[in-house]
Amino acid sequence: MQLKRSSFVLLISSLLLISCQKSLVSPIPTDPATISTKAKTQTVVQTFDEDFESGSKTGYAAADVTLNSGSWNLDDALIGTSTSDRKNGSRSARIRNTGTLSMNFDVSTGASTVTMNYAVYGTDGSSAFQLWVSSNGGSSYTQVGSIEITASSTTLNAATFNVNQSGSLRFQLRKTSGGTNRINIDDFTINSFDSGSGGGTGGGSGSSTADNTNLLLGNPSAATSSTANADNYLIDQTYFIESYNRDKGVPNWVSWYVGSTSLGSINRSNDFRADTNLPAGWYEVSNTSYSGSGFDRGHNCPSADRTSTTAANQATFLMDNMIPQAPNNNEHTWANLEAYGRTLVTAGNEIYVVMGSYGSGGTGSAGSATTVDGGHVVVPSNIWKVIVVIPNGNNDLSRITTDTRVIAVNTPNINTLSTDWTQYITTVKDIENATGYTLFSNLPASVRTALETKRDAGTAN
Repeated sequence: MQLKRSSFVLLISSLLLISCQKSLVSPIPTDPATISTKAKTQTVVQTFDEDFESGSKTGYAAADVTLNSGSWNLDDALIGTSTSDRKNGSRSARIRNTGTLSMNFDVSTGASTVTMNYAVYGTDGSSAFQLWVSSNGGSSYTQVGSIEITASSTTLNAATFNVNQSGSLRFQLRKTSGGTNRINIDDFTINSFDSGSGGGTGGGSGSSTADNTNLLLGNPSAATSSTANADNYLIDQTYFIESYNRDKGVPNWVSWYVGSTSLGSINRSNDFRADTNLPAGWYEVSNTSYSGSGFDRGHNCPSADRTSTTAANQATFLMDNMIPQAPNNNEHTWANLEAYGRTLVTAGNEIYVVMGSYGSGGTGSAGSATTVDGGHVVVPSNIWKVIVVIPNGNNDLSRITTDTRVIAVNTPNINTLSTDWTQYITTVKDIENATGYTLFSNLPASVRTALETKRDAGTAN
């Protein structure tokens, strides 16, 4: 079983993230019976993971318990250690009835996202829970978004709540249905509004030029976070940024950074799941949407590029990071290209990556198709990637020059292609001509023009 981290994750950058698109419900007074009334002045200034491995609480009666991250109030909840508790490690929180897990302290750096693992306890039936946030020291709370997560499996699954709120915050998890059925909660992670493991972006349609940010090179399609722009909708997933196409059910492009801090020892989570934070009324592509189609659930931002934390790896398994990809393309040609990118990082470089797809119609193991999932997801005809390589250092944008190495690859989405990705090397300009995007909009015009026409030598470099 994977070991869990119990220490704070260091804050690595100062970023500005897009505002949350889902409305919050009206604040409600906190029930004093559910929150400890002692002074709560502790402030956490770093993003952290709470794994519930420290502290002990064996009864359901409301009480405070000191955990690695600080003091929490557990009401109708305890720290479970039995074989029926679903957990990573030896402990997790267990909640029943309408119990709550409440922080008795604030995180001072706000929150971009909050993630956690959840499952039903033992053989209990399903239950649901919500996440609530307070910006006034616990005096009142508002619900994060409008989603309610239902736990129905005995296997731990990940839930991600988009918060995108600055300032001092604390959170409360509320069990909302299921009666005496119990839920296990583990690996409660707050990603700071001012940081993200792998970077973030500025709001609107812009991009941050700070080092190690996911949209450093620019916003290729001028995507925005307006729902009126449904086929070019900007989503900051903390660990990567994408332009999502609602009508195609796939991203237009995904952009991310990979450096030495992005790579660690976290195992692949295989937690394929729908993105429940999409705007209300949008179709949510599910983990089974590609089943029987002959196409893989092909990552844009790869799982292996995000192995520093559990939350980072799990984020890559959101279905809006996937495309229907021919198996041999995904498992061989593309996997080889992804692995080569990571060897560049371990050799002392950092890379900025943009990947996307275009067109309609590919050929998988079951033959050709233009759509899957009853027409909800378009199968692209071509899959492309651009990698910008610079040595480790600071002031990254200014260090990208006309001599910087740029790898551009464009493959057909078919099952009979070569496993050698270098056979599909192209230029950035060719990809821009095919897509209509401008990939290096944050670079000076003279540098952008020079890099757009460079053709890489592949592994011979």
